[in-house]
Amino acid sequence: MGGLRLSFANKPVFDSRVRSEEVRPAEKILGYLVGPVGPALVNSVLASYLNVFYTDVLGLTLLWGGLFLLIFPIVSKVANAVVNLWVGKLIERTHTRQGKARPYLLVSAPIFLATTVLCFTVPNLGLVAEVLWVVVSYNLFYLCANSLYTMAHNLMVPLSTHDSEARGSLSVMNNIAQTMATGIIIAMLFPMLVLPVIGADQAAWAVMGWILGAVALPLILMEYYFTRERVTEEQGEQVAEEPVPFREQVRTVMGDRYWVILMLYLLIYTLSLNFKNLSLLYFCNYVLGSYNDGITLTLINVIGGVPMGLGIFAVWPVAKRVGLRNSTLWGFVVMAVGSSVCALFPTSMPVVLVGQFIKNVGCLPASYVFMALFADVLDHCEWRFGFRCDGLSSATYSIIQTVCVGVANGVFNLMLGVTGYVPPSVVDGVTVAAQQSDVTKAVFVFFFPGA
Repeated sequence: MGGLRLSFANKPVFDSRVRSEEVRPAEKILGYLVGPVGPALVNSVLASYLNVFYTDVLGLTLLWGGLFLLIFPIVSKVANAVVNLWVGKLIERTHTRQGKARPYLLVSAPIFLATTVLCFTVPNLGLVAEVLWVVVSYNLFYLCANSLYTMAHNLMVPLSTHDSEARGSLSVMNNIAQTMATGIIIAMLFPMLVLPVIGADQAAWAVMGWILGAVALPLILMEYYFTRERVTEEQGEQVAEEPVPFREQVRTVMGDRYWVILMLYLLIYTLSLNFKNLSLLYFCNYVLGSYNDGITLTLINVIGGVPMGLGIFAVWPVAKRVGLRNSTLWGFVVMAVGSSVCALFPTSMPVVLVGQFIKNVGCLPASYVFMALFADVLDHCEWRFGFRCDGLSSATYSIIQTVCVGVANGVFNLMLGVTGYVPPSVVDGVTVAAQQSDVTKAVFVFFFPGA
């Protein structure tokens, strides 16, 4: 699937529905707000609950003495990193009337549907078959569907326009979409309405997989049709030139301190976020509340997440006043304060809620203006070096995101296995939680409040 062979993308039926040379409301709402909600929803469910599906529904915690859920995600994410580099190079060598990144949104749409379903539709054919299904379906989703989609999606804001203010607006819209998926659907409705119903019932999880895939498909298509790569179009004849060798791009960007600092920030933030997301449900089920009670997790997400909703209206004006860089750095400090508050009193609901509130205030810059900062750094690299490093930068962005998921999953699952985590059981159609040791509970306390 070489970039230059995407001849289908040159057909009028696949043309963007965006005609204006300026970013207008329809593009903002449909391409950057509504469209990304579908894949963000799927990714949020997988990030927060796929590990729960493996440990609580399939009972894989102690497989190979706990080594399976340690090694499998890390190896998969290393492979994912290699694939992301390849996709980044592919994007740089793709030249169509739709742009260089957008065509891969279209390619990813049907694959996204199929692989989402496969992740949760695991047949009861014995342990070996289950393990093979888990490995194959997980890697098909992340190495194929998600790599193609995410790499293209991450470039939509930087390639949309050179207008910094319009790009900032698109970045906010993009992150509102993420907040809608994670902060409203996954954080509020899912733990309150879905988890208590599906429990540890494998068939119910499969139905959920079908629903998620069916929602994601049309929304990815909407994102494709209502985005446009104006920056790529403005390059005109330069697009046809041979791109700068990938190795040369790597050497060049590593000499730019802004690019390096931004990627280090992303690494720390993403690793912390993944530890928190993984341990959140376990922490609520065994430390702060009872198993899938529909209340504890919802309260944590709703009250702790209030800043994410209010921040939609405040973060961009503040960022413009103090600067994207300064607001992001200070946000990191506030996040650390919030985490410390939670870690000091992990069994107190009021204190944990206050800590989560503070922490999410600090998350606002990373959530809403990071893509605008990312775009500015890419522009700076172009100004300094004379060429764009979009594919490489998007690949690095995705590598950090994916490898952090694998590392967080592996380390967290290792701790579950070492401390003897006991999955729940289903008795007469009812999920019954097991009693966990104090050491296991301490793992949940460490990774959720402290992350």
